[in-house]
Amino acid sequence: MSSQGESKYQPLLAHLSRSDRLQVTLTFAEIEALLGEKLPPSARSKRGWWSNRSAGALQATAWMRAGYLVATIDLSGEQVIFTKPPQVYRVQCIDDTLQWNSELIRALRLHMGLTQADMAKELGVRQQTVSEWEKGVYAPTRASSKHLTLVAEKAAFRYEVY
Repeated sequence: MSSQGESKYQPLLAHLSRSDRLQVTLTFAEIEALLGEKLPPSARSKRGWWSNRSAGALQATAWMRAGYLVATIDLSGEQVIFTKPPQVYRVQCIDDTLQWNSELIRALRLHMGLTQADMAKELGVRQQTVSEWEKGVYAPTRASSKHLTLVAEKAAFRYEVY
């Protein structure tokens, strides 16, 4: 941390904050040039280093404060794609139940800064269930959809019904 309480990832935050693009692709080398130092070895070997989590990860705090999320990480190609999520998500409603699809569930989880395991705990389901929802293997039940809606409202997740 610097004397002003800024993390070493402040230059990344500043770079992303200046961008008006919905998607920003950076190589690890470009990020290191911004930071003026090498990324830790875990950034090159562990996908989890790039996860969008709000607790205990200074690097994630930087890109999330800039309004971005890591959408794609290519460890072998040493490249990361940051995207700006929409301000308001569109959700279909059938018979007074919001239809939570894979994109919306992932967006809610990322909005909340949770891992799949944390999201599963929040919802009272298995981590595998959250993973399968996000992959589109199957959709949440009506009861799970209602619970997702309550969690989304509590988390101030912005959506509009269409």
